[in-house]
Amino acid sequence: MKHPAILSAFLILILLVSGCVAESDQVEREYDGPVTWAAVQDEGHGVLRVLYVPADGFAYTNEEGELTGLTVELIIDFTRFLAEEHDVLLELDFVEVENWTDFYNDIVEGEDGMIGMGNVTITEERREELSFSPPYMTNIASLISHINTNELTGFEEMSSVFEGRDALAFEGTLHEDRLRNLTEQYHPDAEIALATSNDEIIERVGASDSYFAYIDIYNYWRAVDRGADIQRHEAGDEAAEQFGYIMPLNSTWEPVLNEYFEKNGGLLLTTRYREIMAEHLGERLTELLIEAHRQEISE
Repeated sequence: MKHPAILSAFLILILLVSGCVAESDQVEREYDGPVTWAAVQDEGHGVLRVLYVPADGFAYTNEEGELTGLTVELIIDFTRFLAEEHDVLLELDFVEVENWTDFYNDIVEGEDGMIGMGNVTITEERREELSFSPPYMTNIASLISHINTNELTGFEEMSSVFEGRDALAFEGTLHEDRLRNLTEQYHPDAEIALATSNDEIIERVGASDSYFAYIDIYNYWRAVDRGADIQRHEAGDEAAEQFGYIMPLNSTWEPVLNEYFEKNGGLLLTTRYREIMAEHLGERLTELLIEAHRQEISE
C-alpha cells in the first residue's frame, strides 16, 4: 500500500492542473520499451505514453500555452481514477504527431504502454490490428459543399446537385471509403481528390464551388463559426460512428481503461463528461452529440 499522504498530494496536484498540460512540460521522454498495466500496478507508479493528433476542441494548445481539450481532459481524469481506485500514480507523456496516418501506424506498430487519441472511428476491421477503449463520443459524419451549391435532399440527386464537382476525401479515413462508395453508386462521373487534413478540406471546399466532402460535424460547426463558406447537407448525415482511444493490439491497459469508462453507469452519461464537452465543443454541439449517443445506445 502506498503512503496516503503521497496519494493525497498527487490528487491535489492533479486538481491544480485542471485538465491542462503546460506546453513547456510536453517534453518527449526517451522510450524505455513496453510498459504493462501489471508492472505499473505492482510498482504503484508509471508512465503512459500518449500520442495525439492536434485537433480543435479535442487536443489543442490554449492561449496559456497549455495542452487541453476533450480527449486530453478525459485521459487526465483516467489518472485520477487510477489514483483513487487502484492507488496508482500514473504520469502521462504526451507526444504530438501531426500526420494522422503516421499517428495511426505508430500505435499499430507500437508496444504496450502506449495510447492514442486522434478521433479514430471504431470498426471491426480496425479491431484486427488495434485495441480500442469504449467510445468517448458518437460522431456525425456530415456531407458538405460550397455555400452556393443547391441543397441535396437525397443521395439519388448527387449526380445532378453535384454535377461538375469532385469528391474531396481525407486520405486513409472512413470518410474516403464513404465518398468512394457514394460516388460509385450515385455520381460515377466525379473524381476523388485527396487531402491530408480537415483544415485543408474546409479551405478547399470553401474556396470554390468545385468539391463536396465529408467531415466530422464538430469540424463543420467550428468552420461555420469562423465564417467558412460551406454548407451541410443533412440528408447525407451519418451518425453511426463512434470514436475511441486506440492502443496496440492486446494491450494490457484495455481492461482497466474499460473499467474507467464503465464506472458510475457509464462515463458518457455523467455530468462531468457533459461539462468537459461543453467547455471544449460548445453547448450547441454538445447537445447534438449527446443526443446522437442516446439514440445509439437505445437502438
